[in-house]
Amino acid sequence: MHVSTAYGLDMGCTIWEYNLHPCPFFLIIHLCHSCVNFIFCPLFLPSWDAAYESELQIFQESGDAGEIWFGEESMIRLIRWMEKQKIPLDSSVLDIGTGNGVLLVELAKCGYTNLTGIDYSPSAIQLSQNIIEKEGLSNIKLQVKDFLTPSAELSGFQICIDKGTFDAISLNPDNAAEKRKQYVKSLCTVLKMEGFFLITSCNWTKEELLNEFKEGFEILEELPTPKFCFGGRIGNSVTALVFQRKK
Repeated sequence: MHVSTAYGLDMGCTIWEYNLHPCPFFLIIHLCHSCVNFIFCPLFLPSWDAAYESELQIFQESGDAGEIWFGEESMIRLIRWMEKQKIPLDSSVLDIGTGNGVLLVELAKCGYTNLTGIDYSPSAIQLSQNIIEKEGLSNIKLQVKDFLTPSAELSGFQICIDKGTFDAISLNPDNAAEKRKQYVKSLCTVLKMEGFFLITSCNWTKEELLNEFKEGFEILEELPTPKFCFGGRIGNSVTALVFQRKK
């Protein structure tokens, strides 16, 4: 099955697929009518454990922290927004699907002191722990946790951040639509009323994300992201939005 088919793209449109091996992504160029979408698609979930096991081994051998999801500019974009909004440095922050934990490291370096990262992959959490220890940081908490089944102690966060995890969950071959609904329910469980949700997606447009999070959330801001031109048409590589949980 084509990756684009799993994403529900119109096969009547012009579509190119590229496997970005060894990174666990496909690039889909989706050319349709007056727009072009550049979609960096995570592979299916079973690939992630193997990917982080490989990154963990590389880090142990060379000290290389591995890939930064959506590039360093994606982290800078989020941190600048938090600084612009004067988010208190002791605000509780949850990184959903922390991966190698590099975002948490950068937040800690910027002075944030109440940071938590979760990932369903034990190898990802081990990699994060190793990187955090190398940086000499002690104010970051890590947990092996499936976000779709959050525990009672995972609650009350003032800020939740997602860079690609919602995308990966959306590709789950086992009832992806239900998994997306459960994601929203979990988000409502862990995020405080009037808390902020910052999401960066390589798969969903602004309009689609507004629809996915219409229950319980309101859009505050769309953050600027890079644009590309292909075939004379312009598209975004990623979408970055800030939501606030409604009272």
